This record gives sequence, C-alpha cells and structure tokens, in this order.
Amino acid sequence: MSGDHFHVHGPHDHAVEHASHGGDNFASRIAAMTAILATLGALFSYEGGATQNDALMHKNEAAIKKTEASDQWGHYQSKSAKQNLAELAVSLTRDEIQARYRAEIERYKTEKEDIRGRAEKLEAEASEAEQRSEHAMHEHHRWAQAMTAMQVAISLAAITLLTRRKWMQWTSLGVAGAGCAIAIAALLHV
Repeated sequence: MSGDHFHVHGPHDHAVEHASHGGDNFASRIAAMTAILATLGALFSYEGGATQNDALMHKNEAAIKKTEASDQWGHYQSKSAKQNLAELAVSLTRDEIQARYRAEIERYKTEKEDIRGRAEKLEAEASEAEQRSEHAMHEHHRWAQAMTAMQVAISLAAITLLTRRKWMQWTSLGVAGAGCAIAIAALLHV
C-alpha cells in the first residue's frame, strides 16, 4: 500500500541503502575509479571508431583511384590498337593517304604518353591512399587494444568490489595503466 507510505524492504534493499549511506570508503573509491575507467574507455572507443572510419575512407579512395587508373589503361590499349591499325594502313597505302596515317600514328603516340602519365599518377595516388588506410587501421588496432584493456580493468574493479581484495584493485589499476600506455602509443602513431 504505497499510498499509505507503507513500504517493505527486502534484505538486499537494506544492504544497498546501508552501503550508500554507511561511509564505505573502499566501495566509494572503487566506484569512482570505475567511473574514470569507463570515461577513458569511452574516449578510447571513440578514437578507435574514428580511425576505423578513416581507414575505410582511405581504402575506398584507393579503390576509386585504382578503377580510374584501370580505365586509363583501357583507353591506352584502345589507342595502341588504333595506332597498330594506322601502322598497318601505312604499309598498305601510298602517297597522301600514307602521310595521313603517319600523322595519325604520331598523334596516337602522343595521346598514349598523356594517358600513360595520367594512369601512372592515379596508380601512385591509389598506393598512397592504401598506405594511409593501413596506417589508420594500425591506429585503430591500438585504440581497440586500449579499449579492451579498459574493459578488463573495469571488470577487475567489479571483482574487487565483490571480493574486497586490495590486490585486485592494484591489478585493475595496472591493467588500466597498460591501456593508457597503449592509448598514448596510438596518439603518438606508434
């Protein structure tokens, strides 16, 4: 009958209320430590997601550049085929017609060199984008490792609270420290 302000508390409710008001410094310290670890973990997770997105964007850019380079090489091949036909025509014709085909051969050679330059430039850009993708993915792995260490540290903090073992608290802090060291490595691009 909660309308009459009559409440029945179970033993668990009483224990939780007593712990929250009882001045349990150990539990309070572990709760604060867990909150800090969770905050750091959230930051590491955000950075991990951002670097993964960067890696995917660079990978996509590389694929686009490779496709554009492939298109250029196809265009180069078509010019080569036309040049070969013009060379055949030179051997089969005379005088003015032969001169016209010789001019076409020179034009195709020039066009092919321009196309080759564009294709090679696109291939270089694709290679650079691939390298940026690999670098970003390496950073992502570092952030993911840091986040995993924080999750383990938070789990150890929960076990610490249940077992009330001081050495578990230090283990949790040690794992969190390792996670922070990995995060620093990610920040420094190591």
